[in-house]
Amino acid sequence: MAEIEILEENTISLAELKEKLEKIPLKEEPGFRTKKMTEYLNNFVKIKSKDASALREKLNGLNLLRLNDRCITKLIDIHPTEGDSLRMVLASENITVKQEDLNKILECLK
Repeated sequence: MAEIEILEENTISLAELKEKLEKIPLKEEPGFRTKKMTEYLNNFVKIKSKDASALREKLNGLNLLRLNDRCITKLIDIHPTEGDSLRMVLASENITVKQEDLNKILECLK
């Protein structure tokens, strides 16, 4: 069996995933998992890919050391609008952030 070597790993938001999947031409009827994934993306992704990219740049522009790419992607996908929701998202990544930084993040997400 051939070994697979991962050359690069990047996180992308659900909006970016949806856009990439829409560009792939299907030669046959999509399978069960493909249909479920498409249904999920259509139901839960409310932001356009270009807006998600702009939001990623804004969050990266805050220069918060604790916000890694994975956490930023989670924030884009979940898009919390209040402090408690934001703290829950950050807690799932074991990240603590000062209140002033939380306010900056919330301002970007609005």
